[in-house]
Amino acid sequence: MSEETWDVAIIGYGPVGAALANLLGAGGIRTLVIEREAAAYHLPRAVHFDDEVMRIFQSMGLAEAILPVTHVSPGMRFVDAEGRLLLDWSRPQGVGSQGWNASYRFHQPELEALLRRGLERWPSVTVRQRAEVFALEPGGDAVGLRLEDLSNGRIERASARYVVGCDGARSLVRRWIGEPMEDLGFHERWLVLDALLRRPRPDLGDHSVQHCDPARSATYVRGTGNRRRWEIALRPEDDAAALGRPEGAWPLLSRWITPEDATIERAAIYTFHSTVARRWREGRLLLAGDSAHQTPPFLGQGMCAGIRDAANLAWKLARVLRGDAGDDLLDSYGTERAPHVEGYIREAVRIGGLINTKAMEAVVSSDVLRGGEAGRLVPARPALGPGPSAGWAGPAGRLLSQPRLSDGTLLDDRVGPRFAAVMRPGFAAALPNALLDRLSARGAVLVADAAPGVGAMLDEAGAEAVLLRPDRHVLGAARDAAEMRALAEAL
Repeated sequence: MSEETWDVAIIGYGPVGAALANLLGAGGIRTLVIEREAAAYHLPRAVHFDDEVMRIFQSMGLAEAILPVTHVSPGMRFVDAEGRLLLDWSRPQGVGSQGWNASYRFHQPELEALLRRGLERWPSVTVRQRAEVFALEPGGDAVGLRLEDLSNGRIERASARYVVGCDGARSLVRRWIGEPMEDLGFHERWLVLDALLRRPRPDLGDHSVQHCDPARSATYVRGTGNRRRWEIALRPEDDAAALGRPEGAWPLLSRWITPEDATIERAAIYTFHSTVARRWREGRLLLAGDSAHQTPPFLGQGMCAGIRDAANLAWKLARVLRGDAGDDLLDSYGTERAPHVEGYIREAVRIGGLINTKAMEAVVSSDVLRGGEAGRLVPARPALGPGPSAGWAGPAGRLLSQPRLSDGTLLDDRVGPRFAAVMRPGFAAALPNALLDRLSARGAVLVADAAPGVGAMLDEAGAEAVLLRPDRHVLGAARDAAEMRALAEAL
């Protein structure tokens, strides 16, 4: 590969790197993806994403392709050592406010294949596999990359105006930034077992089950098709090497299944961590996904957080690269994302205290623990940290519902990867045409629709109009014409 200068180089081609490349490709941004492996990992890892992430897949034009390889999850139950329900986190089975179901199960190799296939739509994106970046050379106008072609050992060079490290917990980009991770206090070894059922076992159930057992905590997850997962806490005296082999793991699975019921596809030992980077950007270097944060899996938010990183960063990079915004817009990426993902991590750590039985009363009342009626988990969605805003900033940074428009179209399908000025029809009719023209000329799609869902969304915001960012968070709102003019000026 001759040395070229790209707009963005993404190091790492897992789900987060592939999602970011799809979002940049949709905007025509010249993007180079560099990945050391020849193919996507063939065994399952992440198994859950939520409605917000499906909405991001929708914005890539991939939701309808992804939907058939998912299973809608009914939620999670937390039970004690005797099987008594302590906490119920059942999820609605209908389509929710984001336009999608609340919770999906999936098989990661299938999802990654669809994300990678999605890149074939974008001529501005080039993928280099079997190539490893070993050095970065930040400069005033670009970052130099030195990489090795692992198929022949040839050393090559490339450069990019920005480099995003989607390269995991041992991120080269994070090391180059020199940013340590802040430890949020949770580190435990667990055995993860992925099994393929040989015969139907409907008694295992569709709900995920957290076994809050002081003798040995465990998690059961119903996957797609005949896939099932168990995550089992390890004790200090456990022989990790033996348990990491399928034949050694069967004694721990015996309370649920036997070799007659299933085959073990994967047995792996993980240390679940809770960490977050305090600095997500240094000049032209940025972090996303596991390179910026790690969470225990108890809320199923690990991959979700990385996909949200991609959605937040992609539109800001595109805007800066096109000259529509100053480089300082990228500073808001870390200030918005770090508090948001930390909120999820701290909630996962709190839930972990119930599962490992070390801090149960931080999650359920002593009444429940003494045999009272089970509690119900309603985890709050953390708010974005401080970022750009315009007009009336009351709802700025919020993710509102996704309405269905009068013609049956979901809002995001009408708008595409652009800004959207969503207005009540009467309010829009009273605005000067010149103001509407200015919004449109500056890149906003105008939506003035009488559908009930649009009114409900604006009621959420307490406004007559909202200006939505390409990641669908609110940039600002308007209650009158003066605030609407401020929104137009912000663009």
